[in-house]
Order: sequence, then structure tokens, then C-alpha cells
Amino acid sequence: MTTTKAFKLVSGIALTAALGMSPALAGPGPDEDQLVINEDIEIVTEAAAPAHMEYVDTIYSGWRFREDDTQVMQMDDFDNPAMIYVDKAIDAWNTVEGAEEKSCASCHGDPESLRGLRAELPKWNADKGEVYTAEMYVNDCRTERMGAEAWGWNGQDMRNMTALISSVSRGLPVNVAIDGPAQETWEKGKEIYYTRFGQLELSCANCHEDNYGNMIRADHLSQGQINGFPTYRLKDANIVSMHNRFRGCIRDTRAETFSVGSPEFVALELYVASRGNGLSVEGPSVRN
Repeated sequence: MTTTKAFKLVSGIALTAALGMSPALAGPGPDEDQLVINEDIEIVTEAAAPAHMEYVDTIYSGWRFREDDTQVMQMDDFDNPAMIYVDKAIDAWNTVEGAEEKSCASCHGDPESLRGLRAELPKWNADKGEVYTAEMYVNDCRTERMGAEAWGWNGQDMRNMTALISSVSRGLPVNVAIDGPAQETWEKGKEIYYTRFGQLELSCANCHEDNYGNMIRADHLSQGQINGFPTYRLKDANIVSMHNRFRGCIRDTRAETFSVGSPEFVALELYVASRGNGLSVEGPSVRN
């Protein structure tokens, strides 16, 4: 047995004991269903893993790990509860705010003008000298161009707007750059991904790399891909941001978590997003 396989076996056993997983380490894996939205937008839910991933050969959208009744909700915008929040964001997009008396539409025209942006986020912002997420771009527009107040990172208005930004890029391949000036942040995110946190001493990789496909209590573990975020979580009855989900995962290890919008979570977002390079943007998605 190789060192890597032995490590994964030990990690799987530890996770089984800590979180009440099924004793069998071999899980059912992703299903074979294919995602087409509105009978028009073809979504790539399976692709060869990016070259920088060391232990996974094939990547899968979280949609492939969901039950049929959850999957079908995402296949038509009329059935997708997240689209209610996209409609609210369209209203906000056209609303004049701030000292400059501008709306998003004043500069950008239709939301479709941002098609492609979600596919490459987070990315290096040369003007600011740091990696930028969708939330950071939104607030820059509000404060620097509109003269309006910044939105809270995890506020409803912000989640609505990032859902709109994602929706206009559905079907495009995720293509997040990790070289050049973004590499240092990416390396930091990778370190966080493989660091064990909390009393349970679990890392992101223990669940989403070593044990995807297994059952954790009543849930089917996915690879933790974020190409579908923001996502409508049925348990929350609302759309959820990436950083809020990161926070929940770390909290589940019984650890002190980072804050939404923190440099640590920006770095983690960059790294995890890059693990989905080759999948399609599909947010706002529907998950458990």
C-alpha cells in the first residue's frame, strides 16, 4: 500500500468514527445524470481534474451527488427557488442609489454585460494589488462609482447580486487563474484546505477529497466544488454564500472559524474555485 493510500485510509476511518459515517469506506459515488437547464444550457458536471490537483483524477459538480428530486429543481428556472433572489437582484441592478445618483445599469447596461465574470473569479485585481471576489467588485462599484454604502458580505442584497452575476455565466467553463501575482494567495488557500481544524482535527480534504461519495449521517459527501455558488440550500430556505458555507464547515470541526470576507477565506475561495476548473458555472444551484 502506498503512503498516500494509507493516509487516505486512516483519514477515512477517522472521519467515520468522528462524524458517524457508514462503516464502509467505498461509497456510491456520483450518479450518471446530466444537467441541462431550461432545456437549453448544457452544464459540464464531470471533467478531468486540473493538473494542480494531486490526488483526484476526475472532478464532479455537487449536483451529481444530490437526490433526483433536488436535481430536478435546478433544471428549470421556474422550479429553482434561487431565481426569486435573482429577480430581486435585477430590481436592485436598476435602482438608482448613492450620491452619484447611479445604478448598476448606469455603467454596465444589462446584467448580461457581466457574462464570463463569474467563470474567472476570484481573480487578481491589479489596481488594488490583491485577489478580488465578486463581493469585493460589487462593493467597489457601490462605494467608488455610485457613492452608496457598501453591502454586508453576507447580507441578503449581496447574496442576491452575486446570484445574478453567476446566473448570466451559466454554462461557461470555470477558468480561475492561479499563476502570477495570485499564486501566493492560492498557496495560502491550499494550505488552509489541507490543514486540520478543531477538536475533530479534520481538514477540507478529509471530507471532500478522501471521502467524497460516502454518506455522512444522512448526507452524500460531494467534492465540495463551488461552481454552483451562491446556492439555494433547502435546509436554510435561502441562498447561501461561499464564505458562509466555509464557515459552517470549519465550525462543524468544532473550531474557531475565520470571518466571511477575511483574507483567509478569500484565499480558500481562490484555491477551491481552481479545483473546479473545467466544470461549468451553474449557480445559483440547489443543494440540500
